[in-house]
Amino acid sequence: MNPKPKKQVRPGYAIFTPTFFQGVMPACYENNYPVAFATEHEAQREIADCQLTRIQEFLDGVRDFHDAITTDEFVRPVIVMQDGSISTENGRVFGKQE
Repeated sequence: MNPKPKKQVRPGYAIFTPTFFQGVMPACYENNYPVAFATEHEAQREIADCQLTRIQEFLDGVRDFHDAITTDEFVRPVIVMQDGSISTENGRVFGKQE
């Protein structure tokens, strides 16, 4: 028996980061689901906000300089499914984290 296909709800943008073992993965989760932003600009602003936090932590002496200024996060368009999971342009689906 095949599972029911997930219904597409809306386009969105998600923040991704490369990982060593799993490849590219969503960087932001909320309520165990990947966060999808309505616009690319909103997602970019989230990356910038996190970058500012890391830089402030460096200035406060809590974080190393190179760690504070380096980010490997990037934004990709996604399709947000009815259940909250997201699908990338190449069809990879990211759902609830257990």
